[in-house]
Amino acid sequence: MYAIIDIETTGGSARIEKITEIAIYIHDGNQITGEFVSLVNPERNIPYFITNLTGITNEMVEDAPRFYEIAKQIVELTEGRTFVAHNARFDYSFIREEFKSLGFNFRRSILDTVALSRKLLPGHKSYSLGNICNDLRISINGRHRASGDALATVKLFEILMEKDREVNGSKEALMKNTKVSKLNPKLDISKLDKIPDEPGVYYFYNENGDLIYIGKSRNLSQRVSTHLSNNSTNRAMEMRDQIADIDWERTGSELIALLKESYEIKLNKPVYNRLQRRSGFQWGIFRFTDTNGYINYRYGQLNNDDLPVSVFTSKEKTKSKLNSLVETYSLCQKLSGLYETDGACFHYQVGICHGACIGKESAEAYNERAIKATEEFIFSRRNFFIIDRGRDKEERCAVKIVNGKYSGFGYFNINDMGFGLSAVHDCIVQSIDNHDIQGILKQYLKINRVEKIIEF
Repeated sequence: MYAIIDIETTGGSARIEKITEIAIYIHDGNQITGEFVSLVNPERNIPYFITNLTGITNEMVEDAPRFYEIAKQIVELTEGRTFVAHNARFDYSFIREEFKSLGFNFRRSILDTVALSRKLLPGHKSYSLGNICNDLRISINGRHRASGDALATVKLFEILMEKDREVNGSKEALMKNTKVSKLNPKLDISKLDKIPDEPGVYYFYNENGDLIYIGKSRNLSQRVSTHLSNNSTNRAMEMRDQIADIDWERTGSELIALLKESYEIKLNKPVYNRLQRRSGFQWGIFRFTDTNGYINYRYGQLNNDDLPVSVFTSKEKTKSKLNSLVETYSLCQKLSGLYETDGACFHYQVGICHGACIGKESAEAYNERAIKATEEFIFSRRNFFIIDRGRDKEERCAVKIVNGKYSGFGYFNINDMGFGLSAVHDCIVQSIDNHDIQGILKQYLKINRVEKIIEF
């Protein structure tokens, strides 16, 4: 009924790292009925800091089986059983990726003992395996080794099952949130198995074929499953009950998913995206030149007339950024819309402002700093491509920026780049720029890595 699993790996990313050890304990809901434990040759070097953590060395795995040599056993052991692990998405994503490299679509129902512990055993400071086991006095014989951690997860799982029986009086209650229930009878459940664990955009339709919701995710399968088991709000359950068909589009890159979702919500205006029809960025910093030639700033809500230099999701964030610019570039509070007065601003009175507010500093001198402040909101490169992963190994996506404005995106084959950037330029499907797109691009580039930036 259950396959309780733990793995050790060469690192934290399932896309680029490999499994070094795996432990599987078969459990019938009462006790362990079978087991499989093996080191795995990752066919790459194990980093020193990982060896320090797990104790698994390159020498230990040198003669261990490669993953493909034990893949059949893993399939047989887990088939028809629920995949149970502590922080299950980590273990599941690695095993899925290993099978994907072999051309096999590994899919199992998942049960995460972290989520179950939070629900059934509230009040603990930490739900990491080490800490929760310490709180529950579960000994771990071999921390950060697959067998030791998996056996500890078995003991934790048994405690959770017992707790669930006390609370719900049913052995099946533990599984109720992992099952897709109360779905529209016209929804083809078999279609769910085809949804990939990849970035993309997904579409929900009602019985009349109307598009009712558009979403994006780094993991399409996981996000759609979350919607279909969402009992958190009346609105979420109402939408779930109406979903009669699902479609999706792989994007390869999360950035493309974000851009595509934003554009299509504004274009289609699905009923359950009503909060996202309007831009998530409702506040902006605006710039203008007054009659005395000084560059002024102000903050306020967006409208269709004035073009902001930057957009934000809240008044607090907007005002905070403007205050930061005033301090960084010694700008005038009055000319920045932060201090209403007919005379000098407060910063001038305490010797911080140079006196632009009362004409003591020339417009030319003041504007030099004011222009530098504006440059914080402009792409440092004016004309460039953002290149990121595509939908397969031979493909890349490209986002085009021209004169600091979004121009569109597309996909190209990396083998077509032998003649320069013409393939990248040619693949772009033109699109319009807006406040939301600018916010998405700048925020994404600030906190995420892309493969490369190519200027032109």
